[in-house]
Formats: sequence, structure tokens, C-alpha cells
Amino acid sequence: MSSSDNHGPFSPISSFGRSMSRLRKEKVHSLESNHKSTTRDLELESFQKQVTVRFEDLSRVSDDELLSVDWMRKLLDAFICCHEEFRAILLNNKEQVSNSPLDRSISEFFERLVKALDICNASSDGIEKIRVWLKHLDIVLCALSSNQRALSEGQVLRARKALMDLALTMLDEKDCKSVFPQRNRSFGRHNTSKDHRRHFAKHSRSHSWSVSRPWSAAKQLHSIANNLAPPRESEIVATSGLAIPIYTMNSVLLFVLWTLVAAIPCQDRGLNIQLSVPKQFSWSTPVTLLHERIKKRERRSSNGLLKEINEVESCVRHVTDLVDTVQFPLTDEQKVEVEQKVKELSLVFGALRDGLNPLERQVREVFHKIMSCRAEGL
Repeated sequence: MSSSDNHGPFSPISSFGRSMSRLRKEKVHSLESNHKSTTRDLELESFQKQVTVRFEDLSRVSDDELLSVDWMRKLLDAFICCHEEFRAILLNNKEQVSNSPLDRSISEFFERLVKALDICNASSDGIEKIRVWLKHLDIVLCALSSNQRALSEGQVLRARKALMDLALTMLDEKDCKSVFPQRNRSFGRHNTSKDHRRHFAKHSRSHSWSVSRPWSAAKQLHSIANNLAPPRESEIVATSGLAIPIYTMNSVLLFVLWTLVAAIPCQDRGLNIQLSVPKQFSWSTPVTLLHERIKKRERRSSNGLLKEINEVESCVRHVTDLVDTVQFPLTDEQKVEVEQKVKELSLVFGALRDGLNPLERQVREVFHKIMSCRAEGL
């Protein structure tokens, strides 16, 4: 048999060689696909586990620790860590998430991120408002602290005025007409004139710089929660499981923003958001538990559910009642009572003052993380 018969372009040996080459390529492609699929599955599993562990840890705190400055910082830290891992999933699967059917879900997620920036701004405004409260509290403490000198009537009057100014700044503008007389009496029995009402309006308008006057935290939360539904089985299959972390991150985002609005004084606060997570998600139990525990505190304070804010309000009420009833010359019993109330107020003042800066830094970090993710998405 001639050589041309054995090695020609259409010989069985050449055909076999091409078949083997094609099989090898298909095998390599199959191995690469399997490896990529396995890597993605591990990523998705790791992400769900991190969310679960973080929120289980957050849910273990006592009622006294819940919504404290330290707990809020821990919550924001959990969001940042989960967000970074979610961002890595998007980058590792950017071809798939940029095409149907995931492109729409990702687009909706980025729209929620833009709305989240407003809530971060409103939270920063709320922290700045708390700083105004602290200035008034500082005056009260300076006025009532004895420092080895007898407490005078002038000092009490100075403290009373600072308490009145504090009461004005802690009122929401929408409550001015309906609540002003009652709250005014609760914080002090003087200065109920129209001039003080105008003074109140000036205070209430001064703390919202980053969001417009008609802006509403409650409406923004409702907008973020709108159309947020768990993925169906068909969507999970069609997206190779990527629909699950997208829904998870949307839910984490909503819960964290809702908690920020609950804890910190925001413009037109409202917590009437239903957060219903299917039980098949491992993180649903701790998130649902935290949501229910915070909801139970909803009516506790119109200024925010932050633990330290509630402590300030309680101490201020006691000090106000004291300075409104004190008479000169002070009895020994009144002197002891003043010293005790001033000491309690000083401790609360210090805790809130020291916690605000680190809390604000974390709110800003959340803002910048969201901005970076949004920019990468575009």
C-alpha cells in the first residue's frame, strides 16, 4: 500500500487524529466548566455562610445591647464585609450577570444602591443633629457641676434655658403644632412664646443639609423594598444559583438601612416595612428575629431608637424636673440629688459623645463602598 493511501488528507489516520484533538479540547473545556462551576458554588456557599454567621452573632446580644452605638457599628461592619464578598462574586461572574436574565436583577440592585446613598446622607445629618444636642447638654453639665462652689440660682436658670433649647432641637418640625405645648411642659415650664416657636423652626431646619425638605426616609425605604421578592426555582436554575446572592444582598441592604433609620434621627422616620424572608435561607431566622425585636421598640422614641439617645432623653427628663422644682437655698438633700443626676447625665453624655465619631466614619465607609460598587457596575 502506498504512503499516499495511509497518510493522505482524507485517510482514516488523519480523521482519527482530528477526532482525538477535538475530544481533548472538549474534555479540557468540560474540565474548565466543571472547575468554574465548582468555584462558583463554593463562592455562593461561602457568601451565604458569612451572612448567616454575621447576623447570628448580631442577634445574640441582650436587649440592653441591641441598638447601642457599639452594636450599630458591628451591624455596619457586617454589611461592609458581606458587600465586599458579594462584589467579588459579581466581578468573578461579570459576563453572566451582564446578560439576561440577571442583567435586570443587577440593574434593580444598583438602583437600590443609589437610593441607599440618600439614607446614608440622612443618617449623617442625624448624627450632626445629635452633636447639636450634645452642645446643649454640655452647657447643662457646666452650669450644674459644683466644682467645690455652691450652686447658684443663675446657674440653674442657665441650665434650664439650655434644657429648653435642647427640647426644641429634639422635636420634629411636623410635631411642632400638635406636640409643642406638651413636650414643652415636660422639658420645662417656661418660654412658651411665639419667639421660641420661631426659634424651634430655625433649629428644625438647620440639620438637614444633604437631603431636601420634602425627602422622606419612610418613603425611601418603601421604594427600596418595592418588588423585592425571593427568586423562584426556575430563576435559580437559569442563573446557575446567582439569583440567590443577589436577593440576599438586597435583603441585607434593606435591613441595614431600615435599622439605620430606626436608630438615628432621620427626616420623616417610619419603620412600617415588612421584611418577609423564606425560611429556606439560612440567614432568615436571625434577620427576622432582629427585625421583630427592633419593631417592638418602634414607639419608644421619635428621635431614634439608639440606646444612648433613649438614655439621654431619660436623664434630661429627670434633670428638667429637678431644676424646675428646686428652691433656694438648697437643702442638703437637694444638693445630693443634683449631684447624682448630673453624674448620671455626664456618663450618658460621654458615652454618646465618644461613640458618634466612629459611628459616623462607618456610615461614610458604607457610603463609599456603595459608590465604588455602583461605579464598577456602570
